[in-house]
Amino acid sequence: MDTLYLVQGDNGSQVKVVITRDDTGLPVNLTGSTPTLKFKKKNTGNVLSEINSSTISSADLEAGIAVFQFNTSALEITAGDYVGEVQITFDDGTIETVYEELPFTIREDY
Repeated sequence: MDTLYLVQGDNGSQVKVVITRDDTGLPVNLTGSTPTLKFKKKNTGNVLSEINSSTISSADLEAGIAVFQFNTSALEITAGDYVGEVQITFDDGTIETVYEELPFTIREDY
């Protein structure tokens, strides 16, 4: 996964992911689920933000697409290296976490 670059303090940044099954290559149908991006400083255990997907299009949900919009305070953090994980809570209560972490680098704003 390529590093995602964001700027400290921004509140319009988005991350779009497409979630697929490793065994079949097919998209995970996210209809009725709650995909969440958990965001933390690299090599720490403290989750700084949990951002629910803003995807509402049924076609996008069926195609495994989740869009995470960073809110007004999520990037009010120190510049540096961060990671995120995507966790999906399905409507039956089943939780599945994407194994691969998303790497982020945050730089200071001017």
